[in-house]
Amino acid sequence: MTDFHPAISAAAHHEILQRLQHAEQQHNVRILYATESGSRAWGFHSPDSDYDVRFVYIRPQDWYLSIDVEDRRDVIEYPIVDEIDINGWDLRKALRLQAKSNPAIVEWLHSPIVYREQGEYAQQARQLLSQHYNKARGFYHYRSTASSNFQQFLQGEQVKLKKYLYVLRPLLAVRWIEQFGGVAPIEFERLRQVLNDTPVQQAIDALLLQKRQHGEAEAQPAVPVLQQWIKAELARLQHVVPAQDMEPVALANLNQLFLKLLPHA
Repeated sequence: MTDFHPAISAAAHHEILQRLQHAEQQHNVRILYATESGSRAWGFHSPDSDYDVRFVYIRPQDWYLSIDVEDRRDVIEYPIVDEIDINGWDLRKALRLQAKSNPAIVEWLHSPIVYREQGEYAQQARQLLSQHYNKARGFYHYRSTASSNFQQFLQGEQVKLKKYLYVLRPLLAVRWIEQFGGVAPIEFERLRQVLNDTPVQQAIDALLLQKRQHGEAEAQPAVPVLQQWIKAELARLQHVVPAQDMEPVALANLNQLFLKLLPHA
């Protein structure tokens, strides 16, 4: 899947594919999956937003059979150049973190913007994730993210309006997990399905319009209806204790996927 997406310009798409190919050659790896994360994938990017490219790669089989594999670097990172932020994880790292329902790899696998998908990795990983996703971890992650962002960015009379989106998205993700019991979509418009409050929806519409038209704007007066809803939702969630999920089956199945992919490295 490498079709263009409205959030990705043709020039940026071409440049990203070139950089992915360069990463493969420079590090002697094969990229199994490459995707967009961050505001462009979430659906509330500005014209000047960065491109947040993330990928999962596999190395030659012998690399994993070395006695010092635990000490070897399992990430590839590059500095941001021309608004393109690109880095990736080794397959082994990605699968180990998936076993723990790590929110980063969960969101990578569910991004609507995919630059490259080769072999069975992504499809199989998504299928396993649907079976072993730890809803409690997702709940606590998104609740913590929302609370932290609210305390850090939305306490003054003047705030950057885009910061509301970095609080609203995780709060709506928590609601999705509560209502549907599975992985929350990363697209903000889909998450809004769980919100029935009309004044809040109208405030969000105005917020999105302003962000898309004016980019990363300066601080402006706080929005009372959003402030009130966020405070009430955070207070409600403090009293919610999600059920804990089990993980052993996840690790066993992900080990099998790793062994299946390794001979094709």
